[in-house]
Amino acid sequence: LHDAFSKMSKPRVLVTSPEVLQPAIDLLKERYELIICPEKPYATRQQTLERISGVDAALWCSKVKVDKEMLDKAGPNLKVVATISAGYDHIDVKEVKSRGIKVGNTPNVLSHAVAEVAVLLCLATARRMHEGRLKIVNNEWEASSLQWFLGQDIQGSTIGIVGFGGIGQAVAKRLIPFGIEKIVYSGNSCKPEAKEYNAEFVSFDELLKQSDFVIIACPLNDKTRGMFNDEVFNKMKSSAILVNVARGDVVDQPALIRALEQKKIWGAGLDVMSPEPLPTDSPLLKLPNCVLLPHVGSATVKTRTAMSVLAAKNIIAALDGTPMPAPL
Repeated sequence: LHDAFSKMSKPRVLVTSPEVLQPAIDLLKERYELIICPEKPYATRQQTLERISGVDAALWCSKVKVDKEMLDKAGPNLKVVATISAGYDHIDVKEVKSRGIKVGNTPNVLSHAVAEVAVLLCLATARRMHEGRLKIVNNEWEASSLQWFLGQDIQGSTIGIVGFGGIGQAVAKRLIPFGIEKIVYSGNSCKPEAKEYNAEFVSFDELLKQSDFVIIACPLNDKTRGMFNDEVFNKMKSSAILVNVARGDVVDQPALIRALEQKKIWGAGLDVMSPEPLPTDSPLLKLPNCVLLPHVGSATVKTRTAMSVLAAKNIIAALDGTPMPAPL
C-alpha cells in the first residue's frame, strides 16, 4: 500500500517525444512518473494539449509552441519547462516566467557540434562541393582547364560572426588554424571572451562590408527575424559567402534566393531554412551556389545525449528547488 501511495504521489513529467535519449529518461524515471508521448518525431499541438493537464514538469523536445493556451491547459501544478535545444523561440518565456514557472534550455553542450557544421559549410560552399559532384554526375569535368571551377580561400579571409555567444566563439576557435586574416563580430554588446580570438567588435554594417564569410550564430527574436534582407545582401561583398547555423527565419529567404541568383553574393551554406522541412520545389534546391543540410548542427550521438541529460537535470533541479544548471 505504501509503495502504491508513493507511486501515486510522484511528480508527473510530460516528455513530448519518444526520441529523447535513454540516459535522460533513466535519470527521470528514477524519481518521477513519466508520460511519454509516443508520436514520432514529437506529439502534435493537440496531442500535447491532451496530455499536459496536471503535470509538474515538461521535457520539451518539440517545435510546438509553449504559449498561454498550453500553460492554461497545463494548470497550476506546472513548475518547469525544459527544452532540449539551445534556441527557445518556440517558448513564450515572458508568459512562462510571469506564472512563476521555471524554464531552461541546453546551451553550450551543442556549441562544438554546431561549430563543426559551420566550418563544414564554409569549406563546402567555398570549394563548391555540391556543384562539384553535379559536374561529375553530368560529365562536365574539365580536367585540364587551369581556370575551371575556381573557389574561394578561407586562408587570409575576414570572418564575420553575427552573434558571438558559445557557438560563435566555437566557430572562431576552429577557423583560426586555417590562417584567416581576422575575425569581426557583431551583436548586442562587446564580449570580453573576444580577446582570446583577437576578434573585433564592429557594427553590423561594418561586418557586412569587411567579411568574406558571414556566419550567422545569433538567436532568433523580434530583432533578428528577417534581418538578412535585400538591403543587407546589397551591402555584402559579391565574393562573400553566407553561412547560417542559427535559425532559418533570421534570413529573408526570398531575398537570399534573389541574391544568389543575381550573384550579389558568391554562395550560401545553410543548415537551417524556412520552412523546415524545406519543400522539394524550393528554388534553393536548384541553385548550384547553395549548399544545404537538413538542420543537423547538433545531430551527433554524444551531443544529443548531452542535451537530453542537461534538460533532465534542469527538471530535477527545478523540482528539487535547487538552482537549474541552464536556466533562461
